[in-house]
Amino acid sequence: MTDPKSGLTYSSAGVDIDAGNRLVDLIKPMVRATARPGADAEIGGFGGLFDLKAAGFKDPVLVAATDGVGTKVKIAIDTGLHGGIGIDLVAMSVNDLVVQGAEPLFFLDYFACGKLDPEATAAIVAGVAEGCRESGCALIGGETAEMPGLYKDGDYDLAGFAVGAAERGALLPHKDIAPGDAVIGLASSGVHSNGFSLVRKVVEKSGVGFEAPAPFAPVMTLGAPGGASSSSWSFSLTKALFIASLH
Repeated sequence: MTDPKSGLTYSSAGVDIDAGNRLVDLIKPMVRATARPGADAEIGGFGGLFDLKAAGFKDPVLVAATDGVGTKVKIAIDTGLHGGIGIDLVAMSVNDLVVQGAEPLFFLDYFACGKLDPEATAAIVAGVAEGCRESGCALIGGETAEMPGLYKDGDYDLAGFAVGAAERGALLPHKDIAPGDAVIGLASSGVHSNGFSLVRKVVEKSGVGFEAPAPFAPVMTLGAPGGASSSSWSFSLTKALFIASLH
C-alpha cells in the first residue's frame, strides 16, 4: 500500500508480500503430505480444522502443548543447515502429548524473522512436515511473521503448537500404578533441543568452529557430520561436550 504523501510502501518498510506468497507456494505440497484422518492439511484459510469423529474418537479429552527449540536455531543459522530443526520442533511438543497417553492429531508452527528467505524457510517447514509425518499428526496451519527491526537479516525464531487426544479414562499416568510395576528407561542418543546454550558455550570455549573438522572424526565437520540430519548433529555435539570436558 502506498502513502500518497511520502510514497512509502509496505515493501520499502521491509515486508515482502511477494516473498510470503512464494513461500506458501513452496510449502503447500509439504503440508498436504501430512494429511491424516480428521484433517485434509490444506492451508490458506483463517484457521485449521480437525474432525475428531473422523479420526475415530468417541469421547475424547484434548491435550495441548507448545514448545520451541531454544538456541539451537542459532546453530542452524550459523551453519546454514535448516532441515533438521523442523523435526526437532515437532518432537518437542509431540513428546509432551505422548507421555500423557495422547495421540498427536495436529500441529501449527510459528516462524518469525527479520527478512523472509522463501527457500530457507521452506527447508525449515519441510522438516516440520517430516516431523508431522513421523508422529502421525497433520500440519494444519501456522504463522510466518516478517518483522524488520526486531530480528537481524538471517536471524529467525521458531515455536510449535501440538494438540492430541485420548479417550476419556485412557490418559497417563493410570491410577492403578503400584509397587512392583516395571519402569522402562530409554537411553538418550544425545542432545536434541534442550541444553544448546551450554553446547554453544562449550564449542565457543573449545575454539573449534562448526565448519571445522570434528575433533573426534576429522572427515566430518562439527556442524554437519555425515550430513545435515538432526540425529547425527545431536550425536556429534554430544561427543564434542564429552571431549571438551576432558580439557
